[in-house]
Amino acid sequence: MATGVIHAGVCGFTINVKAVSDEDNKVQLEITSDCPNYQKIALELTEVDAYKEIFNKVHMGRVYEVFAKYSPHPSCAGVSGILKTVEVAAGLALPQTASISVTKE
Repeated sequence: MATGVIHAGVCGFTINVKAVSDEDNKVQLEITSDCPNYQKIALELTEVDAYKEIFNKVHMGRVYEVFAKYSPHPSCAGVSGILKTVEVAAGLALPQTASISVTKE
């Protein structure tokens, strides 16, 4: 099992992801969030094929498809965090902290 905790940014919302992969690289997802958009995403995005998600073109695949239906914020870090958690659950990446730091001068 892999877990991801994504702090989305100035909105203050957190997205929690639990991902479990089987031998066919089907990944079961459990997404919880205080974000109303991700609550909708969680209801629909419950399983993905890791290889189809990770080795697809950018913005293609089930994760982006469901994200596009419910999130009005294309720059949300949540979608990236979900994909990173799927990668780790399927053994396609090592667990590592990733972050985005934005400043304005």
